[in-house]
Formats: sequence, structure tokens, C-alpha cells
Amino acid sequence: MSANSRTRRPVARHGQLRRPRAWSQLLKIIGIAMTVVLVSGLGVAAYVVYDLSQSFVADAVEIEGQEAIPPDIGELKGGINMLLVGTDECEEGYEASFGERCEEDDGGARNDVNMLLHISDEPRRVTVVTYPRDLMIPIPECVNAEGDTVGGGYGQINTTYEMGGLNCVVQTVGELSGQSIQFAAKVTWAGVMEITNAIGGVPVCIANGLTDSHTGLELAPGVHSLSGWTALQFLRTRYGVGDGSDLGRVSNQQVYMAALARKLVSEEVLTNVGTLLKLANVTLNNVTPSTSLTNPMLLAQIALAVKNVPFEDINFLRYPVFDDPDNPARVIPDYASADMLWEALATNQQLQVTGGTDAVGADGSAIPAPADATPGDGEVIDGEAPVTPGVVSLPSNIKGQSANVESCANGVG
Repeated sequence: MSANSRTRRPVARHGQLRRPRAWSQLLKIIGIAMTVVLVSGLGVAAYVVYDLSQSFVADAVEIEGQEAIPPDIGELKGGINMLLVGTDECEEGYEASFGERCEEDDGGARNDVNMLLHISDEPRRVTVVTYPRDLMIPIPECVNAEGDTVGGGYGQINTTYEMGGLNCVVQTVGELSGQSIQFAAKVTWAGVMEITNAIGGVPVCIANGLTDSHTGLELAPGVHSLSGWTALQFLRTRYGVGDGSDLGRVSNQQVYMAALARKLVSEEVLTNVGTLLKLANVTLNNVTPSTSLTNPMLLAQIALAVKNVPFEDINFLRYPVFDDPDNPARVIPDYASADMLWEALATNQQLQVTGGTDAVGADGSAIPAPADATPGDGEVIDGEAPVTPGVVSLPSNIKGQSANVESCANGVG
């Protein structure tokens, strides 16, 4: 999309899905990550167009303090963690699409989308944890691209990229979660636009209609194929969905990811060699990876590791938060609930989301929790997180949904 093509202002149902074929599963899980850094393109590239990846490797970012990655991911005990970061950079040639946001920009870029993708040991399960951009947290010291030590203190999570680049975001999320993050990648606004164009758009369900004067986005109730500028604004909108907060925006992103996964396993993409080649090429030109993520054989292994993961074992979760008592426009971590999540991931137990989701059905009705989930299970008692063998019902402050549930964005009309 060229900058002159348009001038914009800045920023169906629900039910159980059938289990797809193994190859479809591979593309499906790759597609989950694609929303933020479009890791699907990385996986496709590993299979299809490795010769396009030289610039991709050249731009890779070194992650501070990272241990050497073994050639076989099976040696990574405790699972695989990949941080997926989306930044709000005003890139040359796209200013007209971003309007006032670029006019007032001071040259910095913020990490407005932060997702930690966890792939467990055998049996393989996938969990995507989204950190709200308004989350206030301790920020560790880190080293920026110039080799200077920055950070320290307390601040909003989405300031860490501007402060010290991708490495600083990894250090911050790693310290907050207590997780070792082996891989990371980031994509810009323009990258999201170009990659969604490459696959011909993503069909997304909108309940109630969605109007946001801040981004210029207006969508009637129903299913819309979102690409380019429209897809980006859908992912960015907060005033047009739910309660108008950043937490509502997170649910939009989860709806989009599930729809994207279904699009990628469709014949429209899966069996179209031209589309796959275009997707790989565009992604390689729009994604900045960590150096650990540039080995094509390792990328292939990551994709193959999750090829048989069923939809019900793929969960999109929002990091648990409380309202910030010092600022009603911000949130702070719910460490106790988060610790229960990390413990469940460490012991590789199946997750049940009892806190529901801010997404809704096509008619605007709430999506019910699983029939066998008991809201309140797993609540912290006397500081201890009870463990249920085999299955963990997450505390109610962790909202989200599994990939086997179709949902719609909760538009405000």
C-alpha cells in the first residue's frame, strides 16, 4: 500500500471447531503468532524461500544475557518462549495512513503490543499471554543498541522499546514473568498492513457494529475481511470496543488471531504457492528477529513441534491485572494469579479459562465458560496455588479463550 493511496485518521458465531489435519495444524499455530510478528512468514520462509532471508538475518537483534540455543529444540527443557512485539513506528511512506499520530510523533516508537508465546514440552500445548500496554511495572536496567545502559525504575510497559529496543522489552517481560525467553521478534504498523494484504485479508466477526472516531474505523455488524489499513486500525482500536479501555483492545486482538489461524489453514492460503511465497517475502522484509530466531532449521523445528496441538490446547490469555490505585487509566500486575499461570505452564498442565472473555457471540451475548470449568477454581488460598492433576482452572482474573471457540469483537455500535 502506498502512502498516496488513501488518507486516514490514526488510530459470527461461537462454537467448537473440528480438529484439522496435521499439516493444517502446523500452519494454524504459525498463524497464531503472525498477528504480532507474523511468525508464520518465518516458518513458511524456512520451508520455501530461505534465499530471501539475508536481510532478515542482517537486521537481527542480540538479546542480552541469552544462553546459546541448542541445535535441537528438544533440548530446551521447560518449553519454548517467544516474545512477539508490535511497535507504533511512523515509517517513511506510510505517514498519510497514520495521520495525526505521525504529525505529533517525536521520532520514538513504543511497544504497544506485547505477547509471550509459550510452547510446552511434550505433550505440546501453546499459550499466548498478552500484556496490556497500560501496565505499570518495575523496569530493569538493560543495554540499548548503542551499548548504553538504560532503564531502571518504574514505568509503563510500552515505553521499554523506545527506551532500549527489542532487547529491553525482552528483559522487562522476562523479569516480570520469571520466564526465560529464548526468541523474540517485532513488527511495525506498516508490517502488519503489508502482511495482511499478502494473504488477502482476515475474516473477522463484529458484533453490534464498531465505530471509533479516533482511528476513523467504522464496521457494521457481521463478518468483514480485514486487510491493510483496516486490519491495523481494528487491532489498534480501543474506544470502539468493549469499555473503551486497553483491556478491550486485547480481546479484539485475540478474536483476530483466532480468525487469522483459520484463514491460514484454508485452501485459499494453504494450497496457494503464490500466496505462500508472497507471504514469506513480505514477512522477511517487515519482521526484525532476535539473532536466536534466524536459523531456518530451528524455525522449521518450532513449527513442527506444534503440528499436532489441538485447538483446545491453544489458549489466548490476558495477563492478570488490577486497577492502578494511583492512576485510573493504568493497571498493575496481579502477581498471585500470574504465579498460578506460570506454575501451570511449568508443570505442563491443561488450562481451563474460567474468567471468560470480553469477546462475544455474533448476537452480542456472552460466551459461556467450558461446561466442566468451575469459576473460582485455583483461587489463591493462604498464599498457596492448589494444583489439580492434569487440568488447571485458571483464576477468574485471567481472561481469554481457547482457539476452539469462534468469537466476535464486542463493538459499541
